[in-house]
Amino acid sequence: MSEKLLDIDVAKLDLSRPDRTGQPESVFAQGKTPEQLLAILKAFQKRKCAVLATRCSKEQVDYLKKHRLKDFVYHEQARVLTLGKNRDYPLCHTVAICTGGTADIPVAEEAAVTAEFFGANVTRHYDIGVAGIHRLFASLPKIRLEADAVIAVAGMEGALASVLAGLVSVPVIAVPTSVGYGASFQGLAPLLSMLNSCAEGVGVVNIDNGFGAASLVCRMFRGGPIPF
Repeated sequence: MSEKLLDIDVAKLDLSRPDRTGQPESVFAQGKTPEQLLAILKAFQKRKCAVLATRCSKEQVDYLKKHRLKDFVYHEQARVLTLGKNRDYPLCHTVAICTGGTADIPVAEEAAVTAEFFGANVTRHYDIGVAGIHRLFASLPKIRLEADAVIAVAGMEGALASVLAGLVSVPVIAVPTSVGYGASFQGLAPLLSMLNSCAEGVGVVNIDNGFGAASLVCRMFRGGPIPF
């Protein structure tokens, strides 16, 4: 396996990531200037590499449009930008992405867009939190029928992940969000609740990390090693 790195001054681009991991390259846009992000995306586009950029700001996207970066799609609610298509590593699995409330949807959409770009099928089940648990029960037959894994996105006390894990037979990836009042400590309370879940089969990623949850699920789906 040959490692392919491209140094463009503002970044060292990893061109061999898809061959190593089976997933396209991803860029964390937050903290980068619009000029830096444009240079990175243009370099990938020039080499016909599919790439996903997370945590993109409106300022960055407006700059990309102004400077005529072509063929990108901006998913505003998710704050995710996709450039090109990932056709090399499709998956035949489905992840059900669930949220406790409407306020959790931006994090869930980051997970959904990422999972779809990485090749998975996605079903969305939003605003089905335990405050009105009948909503979860209404969605449960479809989740059980279709899902090979579940991503549970919730703030407040983060109870959704535990409840789901007690009702489904597939892995549950829990994503705590920073949604909640003061004692939720910007997501720390649901993070600790999810880490201390009494239900089996729960894995937990960092606060608001929809991208990380989707990446983990897609690697689980991919299963065996990628041949180098």
